[in-house]
This record gives sequence, C-alpha cells and structure tokens, in this order.
Amino acid sequence: MAVGLGPLPTLHPVPGFELGIASAGIKRPGRKDVVVMRCAEGSTVAGVFTLNAFCAAPVILAKKRVLGPVRYLLTNTGNANAGTGEPGLAAAARTCAKLAELAGVDETAVLPFSTGVIGEPLPVEKIEAALPAALADLSEGNWAAAATGIMTTDTLPKGASRQFEHDGVAITVTGISKGAGMIKPNMATMLGYIATDAKVAQGVLQDLLRDAANKSFNRITIDGDTSTNDCCMLIATGKAGLPEITQASGPLFAALKQAVLDVSMELAQAIVRDGEGATKFVTVQVNGGATHQECLDVGYAVAHSPLIKTALFASDPNWGRILAAVGRAGVPKLDVSKIDVYLGEVCIASRGGRAASYTEDQGAAVMAREEIGIRIELGRGTCSETIWTTDLSHEYVKINAEYRT
Repeated sequence: MAVGLGPLPTLHPVPGFELGIASAGIKRPGRKDVVVMRCAEGSTVAGVFTLNAFCAAPVILAKKRVLGPVRYLLTNTGNANAGTGEPGLAAAARTCAKLAELAGVDETAVLPFSTGVIGEPLPVEKIEAALPAALADLSEGNWAAAATGIMTTDTLPKGASRQFEHDGVAITVTGISKGAGMIKPNMATMLGYIATDAKVAQGVLQDLLRDAANKSFNRITIDGDTSTNDCCMLIATGKAGLPEITQASGPLFAALKQAVLDVSMELAQAIVRDGEGATKFVTVQVNGGATHQECLDVGYAVAHSPLIKTALFASDPNWGRILAAVGRAGVPKLDVSKIDVYLGEVCIASRGGRAASYTEDQGAAVMAREEIGIRIELGRGTCSETIWTTDLSHEYVKINAEYRT
C-alpha cells in the first residue's frame, strides 16, 4: 500500500539525456528489467554511493569510472550482483564492455547499476541479449517507462520534475528512483537518477548532489537496513545553452540547487510512502538539539524502534515507547525535564512525564491518520533535523519472508 503516492507526475524530457528499456527476463519472462541511459557527449556526472562494506560489484566499478567521461548508465533489476566476489566484478565489467561495443564507446564510459537478490551470480548472457533492444528504445521521453523498469518490490514507479527559467532560457531537472525496503541510506537511495540540461563543472555538480542527498535521501528510513547497492547519480548535459556553472554561487546556481533539492526530496519521500507494507507516512522532527548529530540520533532512535513502528501500525498512542526511544538515543547529559513530545498538534509528554492536558482520545485521533507527525523538543540548543519513516506491518514481514520466492 503506497501512502499518499499516486500516478507519476509529468516528467519533462531533459535534452541530451535518453533512456531505453528492454526485457532480459532475469526473474520472470517478459519483465522490463534492463534500462540503458545515454548522456550526451560532454556531460558531467556526479555520484554518491553506499557506505556498506559489502558494496556490490557494480558500485565498485561505477565509483572508479564516475570521474571520467561517462556516456552510458546500465541498470538491471532482479539481481544485485552483491556478495559475488571477483566473479561479480568480472560480470559487471563484461556487461559494460558489451554495451560499449554495441554503442561504439570506450568501456570505461559505461557505469553499471544492479538491484535485486544479493549473493546470486549475475545472468550476464540475459542482460547482453537485451542490450540491442534497450539501445533501439533510447528516447528523451522514456522517463516514466524507465521508472517502472528499475522497480523491484516497489508498488508504484517514482519520479519528479522541475523547470525554471534563467535569462529567458528554460532549465529542466527530472529524476526517478526506486526503493521500498532495505532502506536506511548512508549516502543516497537504493537507486536514483537525476538529470538536468544545465552545464555544471564536475566538482560543483558533485557537491550539489552530496548536499541534496544529505537533506533528502539521507533522511529517510524504512527498516534501518543500508543496502549493498545504494547509488544516486546526477547528470548535467549542458544542452540548455547557458554558461557553465563553475562555482557554487550566483542566481543560476541557486535556482538549480533548489530544483535539484526539490526533486531529490520528492523522490526520497516517495520511497517512504511506498515502503514495504507501509500504511503510515511518518515525519519525525527533532528540534532544540545542541548539535545536528544528536538530533539525528534521537530521530533515528524513534524511527527505527520496532515498538514504535508497530504501535503506529496499530494506531496505538503508546507514547511511553517514544519516551523510551528518546532516552536511549545516547545524547549526553540529556535533561528529560526540558523535553516536550508531540503527536501531530497534541502534546503527549512534557517535563519528563505525561502532559497534563493530554487524553488518550487525542492521541488515538492522531494515530488513526495515514500521515503522522512526531515532534520532539529537546530544549538544549538551536539545531533541528527531520527524518521520514513508516510503520511496521504484517505485510512487511510477508514481503521479506517471501522475497526470494
């Protein structure tokens, strides 16, 4: 069940960036599970990648190649090519080499991405066989089809798009993402691709993506699991015909930064809304921290608590579970007498105990909503952080118990 997530919005084509989709039948016959993306010559590319020590073979290869001239991105679903050792690296390189051969580019100009089951050999032959069809399908208008092509346990495709004008020239930022489980990114998201027709120097583009990821993809969690395959890419084709952005300042950079952040935020929140088995979309806001890190520590302690997440699923205003999570977050010298906790607009706890004005009916009314806010006022400083998460339902257990079948 996707909470508040409907059909894809209009995804504006990005001049100089094409997408093609084909079927390799990796998990089931006929499934569109291979996506090829072509970047115009001269494009700059930035990437953020998982910090999981068991990172997948395609992640290792993409990290090595992202700074060079990049022309193609190759994504397969149904197989993560993670936990596969040297054979997995060879398999990832082989698929890139085949695409490079077909496209007439150097194999180092191809970046691989995979998502799916961990620990199984990559079906190289199936992917290679699908590449000609994917190349033949390349089009700037294929964003929606590609959003479906990169899905695994997602119930709906995820995309976002923004346009703005600078000196009378239209600039487009469009992106897609996938992810519904194994979500607690430590860089970006499961898989995300964002493109713009602005011209941006690689160093500026990398900093822009890292900042956007930290404010969006790095603030979501479904189950506290950081994937082996997390990647998010930002491509600037330079086809808009404006001067190159060479520094992080000026009105053009500011407008592009806001558009990239808006797209990243929409994609990140869509992942949470489509969380495996999710019935609630939950915003955890922590204010008044002495540091941003302690706000994050408190926020994630609440967002990851199985007791809180199951109470959310049951619409049970068991506010004691929230207090317990805040208390064990590891914040040094935490003075609970200064802490206030809110469910939506309702103060449920104040000065270390139940708020005098609180009633169970008030809490139950908030918990019955599909979208719930939990706000924690620490009373220690001026820092704030916001995290987005889900409840934990019977369906989440079922999906993951049956994932390999």
